[in-house]
Amino acid sequence: MNPLETILQNSPIAIVDGALATELERRGCDLNDDLWSARVLMEQPELIRQVHLDYFNAGADFAITASYQATVEGFARRGLSRDEALALMQKSVQIAQSARDEFWSDEKNRVGRVRPLVAGSVGPYGAFLADGSEYRGDYKLTKQELIDFHRPRVEALIASGADLLACETIPCFIEAQALTELLREFPNTSAWFCFSAKDGEHISNGEKISECAAMLERVPEAVGIGINCTSPLHIPSLIREIKKKTSKPIIVYPNSGEYYSAVTNTWHGETSCEAFGVQSKDWYENGARVIGGCCRTTPDHIREVKAWASEG
Repeated sequence: MNPLETILQNSPIAIVDGALATELERRGCDLNDDLWSARVLMEQPELIRQVHLDYFNAGADFAITASYQATVEGFARRGLSRDEALALMQKSVQIAQSARDEFWSDEKNRVGRVRPLVAGSVGPYGAFLADGSEYRGDYKLTKQELIDFHRPRVEALIASGADLLACETIPCFIEAQALTELLREFPNTSAWFCFSAKDGEHISNGEKISECAAMLERVPEAVGIGINCTSPLHIPSLIREIKKKTSKPIIVYPNSGEYYSAVTNTWHGETSCEAFGVQSKDWYENGARVIGGCCRTTPDHIREVKAWASEG
């Protein structure tokens, strides 16, 4: 049985954590940097551990590691060797595991809970470019080039004992295909696939989310399909589109609804997540089974999800 099903066997929904990078920023970290949260991995790993712990305490069943923007190429720009870069990626898993183990060591935290899992974050190629490409998907790489780019991190996260992979903020169909082909190199590995979307039907590069779901429905390693880092306002429609083409658990962890400028590394526009608990219940009623938050969400948002989920 895959790790996602293990959680869902015991609960009607599984809860993902909320934002990591913007939560670190909220706590005083300077993330005006091409490495984003991966910089904190180098400089303040204990702070990452504390954020993971706060999300577990808020009700999260999954911690997503601080490896979203961690790549061999990105760390090389800082003068790190390949081995040093891979060690940092593995450290991202160890930090999350350490927070999980501390949380689980307190028997009070086990009441009505399943043991949380660690999902190794595999961010898109566009995250490495640090120019907003993960919200466009317009990079001109072949499928093989994408496979070769992702392989070192996927290998490192699996080797370090991540329970599964979170392939997230995928903006284009070809990158999802590349990742599914890459996963065949790693038997017995599970991954969820979440896309960034530009409206209620299409992922960032313009392809239909329903077509992405249909492709992933046939991939045994893909244990869940969904959307992340997308406005909450698009989520109900996207869930319905995914549901047409898959029987796999649907995952949603949207951002706050604000717009990110890669030019200034700042967030703009109106937030649309003030009623996150109410919204997340609506996503569940539309068919989502794994729910959390992405950029600009906090432990309080996850607490809201946990509150109504516990009532049910």
